[in-house]
Amino acid sequence: MTEYTDEYILKLTDKPGTRERGLTLLIDKYKERIYWHIRRLVVSHEDAQDVMQETFINVFRFIDKFEKGSKLYTWLYRIATNECIKLFRKKRDIYTSLEEAGGSLLGSYQTFGSDDGDKIVERFQEALLKLPEKQRIVFNLRYYDELPYEEISKILDTNVGSLKTSYHYAYQKIKEEMLNSEIL
Repeated sequence: MTEYTDEYILKLTDKPGTRERGLTLLIDKYKERIYWHIRRLVVSHEDAQDVMQETFINVFRFIDKFEKGSKLYTWLYRIATNECIKLFRKKRDIYTSLEEAGGSLLGSYQTFGSDDGDKIVERFQEALLKLPEKQRIVFNLRYYDELPYEEISKILDTNVGSLKTSYHYAYQKIKEEMLNSEIL
């Protein structure tokens, strides 16, 4: 499959006759990357699918408002992250305790195997789920997506210093959880 540049895709979306083709190429190019970004944040495949659908609906609705000076993936991540935050807030109203939320979400990560590697991954995911919303988002963007702080700053509309602090605290909390784990 040919990899199209963002510039080419955006040119297609600018013209009514090629808009649909441009949006299709955009989705094809970014759907996997956006899915895994969302999935790491919301954990559940079903929730990730719903958030991804909302993300791309917003892309369709607001592609004309995209500022061409920005990176396309930054804009997509921002929309996806905002949709994740909406879901977190909706679920926060549903779940009455962290244990209830964590237990529900962790069911998505538990594996059939019982070796130590699976337990370590499960413990790592538990530690991630215990993080406050902003720290979890910053940690995922930096650790998994390997985005520079400057890009994360654009996605979350937060200054770089604050992001570095959030990442540091998230890292320390995860490290502490892992070291206190009976598995290690």
